[in-house]
Formats: sequence, C-alpha cells, structure tokens
Amino acid sequence: MKINGKLAVVTGASRGIGAATAILLAEKGAQVILVARSEGDLLHVATRIRQAGGIAYIVASDLADAASTRSAAQAILQNHGVPDLLVNNAGAGRWLFAEETPEGEEDVMIALPYLAAFRLCRAFLPGMLSRRSGMILNVNSPASLIPWSGATGYAASRWALRGFAEALRADLHGTGIRVCEVILGETSSNYFKANPGSYLRLPKLAKFFPLLTPEEAAWYIVKAVRQNRSTYTAPFLLAVNRFFLGLMPGLFKTISWKSDFPHP
Repeated sequence: MKINGKLAVVTGASRGIGAATAILLAEKGAQVILVARSEGDLLHVATRIRQAGGIAYIVASDLADAASTRSAAQAILQNHGVPDLLVNNAGAGRWLFAEETPEGEEDVMIALPYLAAFRLCRAFLPGMLSRRSGMILNVNSPASLIPWSGATGYAASRWALRGFAEALRADLHGTGIRVCEVILGETSSNYFKANPGSYLRLPKLAKFFPLLTPEEAAWYIVKAVRQNRSTYTAPFLLAVNRFFLGLMPGLFKTISWKSDFPHP
C-alpha cells in the first residue's frame, strides 16, 4: 500500500509500538488517528507528530469496552471517513496460569486484543468493501504461534487474534482488502515493570532473540504495509524459528516446553 495521503487508524497508540508506528506512518505522509485510553498520552504523541509537520487526530477510548469501542468507531467515521489502514495494536493481559487469573481478568484479555479488533473491523469493513480497498493489520505475539506455560489467558487471546486474521483473509479474498499479521518478538516497553513476575515466565529460547525497540517494531510494521504482506515475522531469528515450527511442530513444542516456566 502506498502510505502517503492515506488515512490510518492505530490503536494502542499512546506509547510503545503503537506510538512509534503512528509517528512513522505520519512521517511517510499518512494522516493518523491515534486511539487509546489515555487522552493525555495521546495528546503527547499527536503533538510530536504535528510539530514534525504531520497530521494527527486523537480518539480517547477504552477498547476493552464494547460501547466505548463503538463510540470511537462512529466518531472516526463521522469526523474523518473510512480509514484506508487499520492497525490493531492494542493489547492487554498479565502472564498467569489459568487458576491464578482473578475473576473477570480473562474478559479483559480476550477483549484486548481480539474483541477490540473484531469490533473495529465490523465498523469499518462496510466502507472498505464499498470502496473495494483497504488494509487491516493485526500486531501479534509469538504466543500466537506456540504458547508458553504460565501465560494461559494471554496466549489464548493471541490465538484468537491470529484465527481472526485467518478468517478475515478468507472472507475478504478477492475484495481488494488486504489482511496482514505482524508477529514481533520481545520489544522494550514498560510491560514487565507493570506486570511484575511476568519476565520470569519468558521462555528461555526467547532470550536468545535480539530485543526490539518500539521504533524497530514500527519499521517492520510499516514495511509490511508498504509491501502488502500477508504475514511478517521479526526479528529474523524469530522468523527462522517460525519456519522450522511449521516443518517440525512436535519437536519445537517439546523443546519449548522443556525451557518454559515450570508449573508450581
């Protein structure tokens, strides 16, 4: 997709990968709509974009909530029109065993990322289909390829997001609308600070992969958009592992499970 002049919606855009992606898309000439819960953080990112000469709008919304998501989508359609690009980046969820998960927290984990992505696509697809163009890009985790122990709800929600991308791809074949899934390795963020103990559950194999910065992650996302990719996995070592996982899934699962966080 040619990015210059396009209207792009980026969720989870208040910090980290989402903010870096919005900034880079704006640098490439897109008009960006930043969506996240924190209006103050969104304003900070939008100000950076505007000071650099870009065009940015903000929509503060709790995408874990169906009504809030619906209102955000309606505001975007009424004020800006149908987006050319939807980047579903918003996500949530602590790494916990099923029995450790507090009542109700599983609802938030399935809402972000899966239900938020589903609801936004439902809102924007009629316009995209009428126009017969557009791209939906889901940012996902390696947990959607091979789950690790101690992150049950988190991994299940990422599998839901991946399944949604595959189902959408089948639905939209021949319509002119592209569906892309970008799977990124560990990226520097405040996630582990905000979720104490989760880093201990990171698979040992994952610690051999280089740590991405949000800017590097954004570069891969924008590359996938510009190349009209269906899937993109980064960094390179993770892509290699994904290739061999497809060839020898049983062996890779055994190796992964042996290096995973043990159940107490």
